[in-house]
Parts: sequence; structure tokens; C-alpha cells
Amino acid sequence: MSTFEFLLAPFIASLILTGIHAYLGVHVVERGVIFVDLALAQIAALGAIIAILMELDPHGGGSYWVSLGFTFMGAAIFALVRMRRAHIPQEAFIGIAYVVASAAAILATSKAIGETEHLKHMLVGNILAVSWSEVRHTALLYGAVGLFHYIFRKNFLLISMNPAAAEAKGVSIRLWDFLFYASFGLVVTSSVAIAGVLLVFCYLIVPSVGAMLFADRIGPRLAIGWTMGTVVSGLGVYLSVVLDFPTGATIVCTFGGVLVLMLLLHFVLSHLQSGRELQGTRTPRTG
Repeated sequence: MSTFEFLLAPFIASLILTGIHAYLGVHVVERGVIFVDLALAQIAALGAIIAILMELDPHGGGSYWVSLGFTFMGAAIFALVRMRRAHIPQEAFIGIAYVVASAAAILATSKAIGETEHLKHMLVGNILAVSWSEVRHTALLYGAVGLFHYIFRKNFLLISMNPAAAEAKGVSIRLWDFLFYASFGLVVTSSVAIAGVLLVFCYLIVPSVGAMLFADRIGPRLAIGWTMGTVVSGLGVYLSVVLDFPTGATIVCTFGGVLVLMLLLHFVLSHLQSGRELQGTRTPRTG
């Protein structure tokens, strides 16, 4: 097998992750719930550990559904605690959920000694080992989630970017919040199994943050985020093979390096723009 054939499935999988997570990242950043991905991923991991304690196959369908059930419970909690005039930020509840789920996972892991390698895989992932059957399944699943969000995009964008206007129009904030977090949790549960918690978080947040440096509207932000994710995915997968580094960690570090370059470019462009504006104010009028 050539290097190209070896890297093709992981690269396609990373493109699929980029496509859905860059879009969901726009919502997450606009809502200000940056760590919801980590919280739901940890809740999903807790569900997987519980499935192991129930003596279910960690790679089987039963384990997946238990993990997904835990994720849906987390989605329901996050939807319930969002209030427009809340004294406690929603991010605080998300942080609490993450900490409690992490502690519960530690307790449960102590009773599942024989599956420590599988639990480690859930945290760090190994996208380089993804199979074509996993790629096809993930593409179909994320395609369905993407279609669902496209059909109801007006409601999802409205409650993320202007919840007051959504409430004024009679849109049920909690219902659509639950649908958002449930679909988000469905994606996270599947993504963590392929790429691990850290890489999934990067795919969600970093492209959206990078895009926000250069665009305000949703369309351009998605285009920049998808382009960034595609370039970083290809470069990260390639470097991991050439340098013999863990793939997930390599892609995460590549994301960080590219984001630093984008920050520097944004700084230079902003400085040049400020200079032009200052020069324009100093230019004397003629005529």
C-alpha cells in the first residue's frame, strides 16, 4: 500500500469532521458556550464506560447507544439551564457537568481495569486507523445532521445569534436548544470514537475562531473555516506520518500553529488598514 492510499481514508475522515464541526463551531462561539463540546464528549465517554461495566462490547452497537443516551441527557440539561435573564452563566453549568462527568468517569474506570486501553483511545483517538466503513457511516450520519440543520437553519441561527428576537417571534428556545444540543451530541459521540476528545474540540473551535478574524457574516466564516480545516487536516496527517508522531496530537498542534499565523496576518492587515485610514485623515482637501 502506498503512502497516498494509507493516508486517504484518514484525510477524508478529517474532511468530514471539518465540514460538520466548523458549522457547529459557529453556533458554539456565538452562544459563548465554548466548552460544551468537551462537556458532551466527556459525558459520552462516561456513557461508554458505564456500557463496559454493563459488560457490553465497547466496539458494539449497545455500547454506542448507551453512550448516546448519556449524551442526550446532557443535551436536555444544557437546554433546560439556558435562561435569557439568568444570574448564572450557562457556561458555569457546562463546566460543572464536565467536572462531574470526569470524576464519575474516573470512579467508573477504577472498576473497568481491563479496558484502560480502550478508554485511552477515546481521549486521544487514532484517526490514522479509521476504516472506510467508518468513513462511510460517519459521512451518512453527518450528512443527515447537516440536512436537518439546513432545513431548520433559520431557527438554529436565530436562537444562537439573537435569542431575544427568537423569543419575540414565538420560537420555543428550550425546544430548539434541545434539538441543537441533541444533534450536536450525536455528532460528538461519533467524532470522539474516531478522533478523540482533543481533536474534536479543535475541529469545533479553531476554524470558527480563525474565520472570525477575517469575516463577520456566516457564509464567509464557513468558507474560511472549511478551508482552514481542510488545509490543516491534510498537513497534519502528512506530518504525523513523515515525523512518526501521533496523528491526533499532530493535527491539534498544526491547528495551533496555523491559528498563530492567521493572528499575525490579521495584525498586519489591521495595522496597514489603520495606517491608510490615518493617512487619509491627514491628506489635505483640494479644489
